[in-house]
Amino acid sequence: MSVKRVAFYLRVSTDEQTTANQRRELEAVANRAGWNVVAVYEDAGISGAKGREKRPGFDSLLKAVTRHEVDMVAAWSVDRIGRSMPDLVSFLTEVHASGADLYLHQQALDTSTPAGRAMFQMMGVFAEFERAMIQERVKAGLARAKAEGKRLGRPTIGNDVEARIRALRAEGMGILKVAKTLGVGVSAVQRVGGTTA
Repeated sequence: MSVKRVAFYLRVSTDEQTTANQRRELEAVANRAGWNVVAVYEDAGISGAKGREKRPGFDSLLKAVTRHEVDMVAAWSVDRIGRSMPDLVSFLTEVHASGADLYLHQQALDTSTPAGRAMFQMMGVFAEFERAMIQERVKAGLARAKAEGKRLGRPTIGNDVEARIRALRAEGMGILKVAKTLGVGVSAVQRVGGTTA
């Protein structure tokens, strides 16, 4: 049996995070399995919810898979690949159509097996469900705040403050100085008293 040509895909959502741990763990797996790591693709500071066009490493990975340059894609976890079921299924379909497989370290998943393929699709369902739940909680929280009479959006300033802004601006005081004097934002002064300095 020939040695598998493997490409790593590493991703972190924020610039403060690092892909070093993901890479170290995948390298340990590759050494144990005898894989030949031919490429490492990385997207740092990019959300998994972003599409392929906004993830250059992911895009390059899929192009390499399509060119049959790799036999398997290895990633640290399913959420490094994508956050929605359609994205995950599309990715897996593209990988399998090119004759390659997927290994997910955290889930100990290998899609070269039927059980692995089924498990991958189930994890996609849960990732999508979790995302939908977060969106629903945010919507419910906003609706509750509105029902309780809380104002949403930027805070408004009172009529007396608006009058003071107009008066100070009429006297020729600059926008920044008015904002500092009255303890309001520059945008509030611009909105009420005009944008010229």
